[in-house]
Amino acid sequence: MNWFNQQLLHIIHPVSLIGGGSYGSILQDCPVLLFFAAVLSTKIVLLILLLLELGVSFSILKYISSSYHSGFYDLSQTDGQCNNVTGLQLPGILDELFSYEGPLGAIFSEEAVTLHLWAPTAQVVRACIYRDPSGGDPLDIVSLEEVNGVWSARGPKSWEGCYYEYEVSVYHPSTLQIEKCTANDPYARGLSADARRTLFVNLNSDDLKPEGWDNLGDEKPALLSFSDISIYELHIRDFSANDHTVHPDFRGGYLAFTSQDSAGILHLKRLCNAGISHLHLLPTFQFAGVDDEKEKWKCVDSKILETLPPDSVEQQAEIMAIQDEDGYNWGYNPVLWGVPKGSYASNPKGPWRTLEFRKMVQALNRIGFRVVLDVVYNHLHGSGPFDENSVLDKIVPGYYLRRNSDGCIENSTCVNNTASEHFMVERLILDDLLCWAVNYKVDGFRFDLMGHIMKRTMNLSKDMDGIDGSSIYIYGEGWDFGEVAKNGRGVNASQFNLCGTGIGSFNDRIRDAMLGGSPFGPPLQQGFVTGLFLQPNDHDHGGEEVAEQMLAVSKDHIQVGMAANLRDFVLTNCEGEEVKGSEVSTYDGTPVAYAACPTETINYVSAHDNETLFDIASLKTPMQISVEERCRMNHLATSIIALSQGIPFFHAGDEMLRSKSIDRDSYNSGDWFNRLDFSYNSNNWGVGLPPKEKNEKNWPLIKPRLADPSFKPQKSHIIAAVENFLNVLKIRYSSPLFRLRTANAIQARVRFHNTGPSWVPGIIVMSIEDGHEGVPGLSQLDPVYSYIVVIINPSPTGIKFASPALQARTLQLHPVQLMSTDEVIKNSTYVASSGCFTVPPRTTSVFVEPRESE
Repeated sequence: MNWFNQQLLHIIHPVSLIGGGSYGSILQDCPVLLFFAAVLSTKIVLLILLLLELGVSFSILKYISSSYHSGFYDLSQTDGQCNNVTGLQLPGILDELFSYEGPLGAIFSEEAVTLHLWAPTAQVVRACIYRDPSGGDPLDIVSLEEVNGVWSARGPKSWEGCYYEYEVSVYHPSTLQIEKCTANDPYARGLSADARRTLFVNLNSDDLKPEGWDNLGDEKPALLSFSDISIYELHIRDFSANDHTVHPDFRGGYLAFTSQDSAGILHLKRLCNAGISHLHLLPTFQFAGVDDEKEKWKCVDSKILETLPPDSVEQQAEIMAIQDEDGYNWGYNPVLWGVPKGSYASNPKGPWRTLEFRKMVQALNRIGFRVVLDVVYNHLHGSGPFDENSVLDKIVPGYYLRRNSDGCIENSTCVNNTASEHFMVERLILDDLLCWAVNYKVDGFRFDLMGHIMKRTMNLSKDMDGIDGSSIYIYGEGWDFGEVAKNGRGVNASQFNLCGTGIGSFNDRIRDAMLGGSPFGPPLQQGFVTGLFLQPNDHDHGGEEVAEQMLAVSKDHIQVGMAANLRDFVLTNCEGEEVKGSEVSTYDGTPVAYAACPTETINYVSAHDNETLFDIASLKTPMQISVEERCRMNHLATSIIALSQGIPFFHAGDEMLRSKSIDRDSYNSGDWFNRLDFSYNSNNWGVGLPPKEKNEKNWPLIKPRLADPSFKPQKSHIIAAVENFLNVLKIRYSSPLFRLRTANAIQARVRFHNTGPSWVPGIIVMSIEDGHEGVPGLSQLDPVYSYIVVIINPSPTGIKFASPALQARTLQLHPVQLMSTDEVIKNSTYVASSGCFTVPPRTTSVFVEPRESE
């Protein structure tokens, strides 16, 4: 044997169990098997030896390995020296031989604490037990015993409240050698303040439960149907970091939601009373980018920033200088999925984060919200044997992260894509969801980049043992790109693949049609609500005729979205053809509609990603229009979402004209650019040019807008926007006709008028019909209204629209709009004899037919 083989034999303890004989000679003569043995357990080596004994050739072994996405490579020898070494991808073999469904993590009983770690490629695993969260010598160092790839140890009950870390000796493909990796437990439920050690925390301990926690399920707000859901997306720190009515110790954290009389809580109560049912919290698990110990944060002096010009570069320069050392990040940098983020706790040490997270959920439930967690299972922040944020890749190197054909980690999500097609990755995801649902009583999950997760995983997440799946709503981003596109790694959870599952996905079609283009297109390209054709800006849309056709197509996309983006919904398109939603195409030929039922569609116009709704309207509209007109555009957009079939979704602050100074990606832009003001004094417009990294190419467009004082809304504008938003929510929840539960009901009751080539440009007219008690035909759903007409006018001028189909009805403006302080909307009229409606500029008018008039 050459030196390389001798070294391999020296480090391989499983092979030594096989001994000599014919197997031993095969091993000595076969460098490929020695490589297998260096990184795998006895079971795999024996499997390969058995295949050889049965006469299976190496070419067959190569074929078998390639079926596991393996890179099987030759080890050739020249003059007794190793000429070439590379790696084998092992997940398929590990799944075949070591799939495991038993206990994992720290398990607490009355007598003991047991540890269980899945690490089938490890050679040695030890747990170092510490009394304190950092420093000091271990209380004990425990060697775990391995059975079928699972390492276990039993310890005393006194471990509870202590900390531990694993030492895993394992071959790591990134260094091509055995490494001793120090890592947290993948099933950690608590952490030290510096996140370097796992806390032994028993989530069933009464000490970690707020008063009344065990009975919280009985206090949950009622939810009769997923069709009744409406979602408000909020970042925990955004909610209270700038709210001086919150106790200083609670600002920016979990406990701010327990401050029942703060400005932010009073605002949330108004939203809840109007109809918002679910509060979606941006990532709350342990993520990188923000130190959990607040005393280590750096801050800027906001009083100095407030003295700077609204279009200055200085604010962003100050923020960016400390962006990785302050207390702000959206949190899409996952380190450990199953632990609440420590920076949001008043004290990151010990179990406080668990207790305070539960207090937050309890407080929000008692206000009337169900709570949705934003989960990021598609990638991990760290990898390799040395990265302090790496966990899974230290425990079973090469298994948890998806690799390409060259053996490199896929990074299409941003970095370190995870592989839910592998059994134990999927299991970890499902176990984590179960932990949050059972131990923290959350009510829904939003999957970041859901298309990078397998459809099977998503389906299993709906049917987990131990929770009431009928009350847990699941939705996410069904984008289909990267290595998973077109089912490249298995059937993935993309928009089209999810049809019929009941899982919701974000409808980017209605967003793009309303705003114009896409987040990645020309920044000035206009859409339905931002002035396309009706009030053009300086962008070249291809001429007036092209712009008019673009508006007509955008209207078709929006109408399909308002019908819950149902693939089989039939409507008349702008060409006058009767088509299904799936037969209406986007600009690249992709079908617009993909949903089989209304709850599979999340309709939205803005979210945490990209510019806020008010900012995008300020960017795409002509410079010379008034701020009042932009405010009406903002409201027009939210009203379309609120009055559509499907699930409406709103970004926090859309109702307050929220601005981030036209920052297109504020994930690390600090409190300064992400501020929310629940006193309604400011919408945060004009706080300096947005950060250079993501926005510099658009600075020439942004700068003159920020510099122009006429762009900035006043408090009166913000208050009016809030009232208008609350009103459309109240209208949505005033009738079940806005929340139809089945595709058949929508097809039978929803109709669009003003369609075909003779349409009045830009105007959407939607009617919703109800049945009558005791009359054949449609069943009666609404005891108050028998017929509803919604008219959306994006034009800068008032319009008239008449339709014979809408004549001779007893329609009147919705009582909520009649009582509104918006004097413009009160100019909406209907004449029964002609079926003619009058709708003011940039207004959504809702007309209803009360039953008492029958």
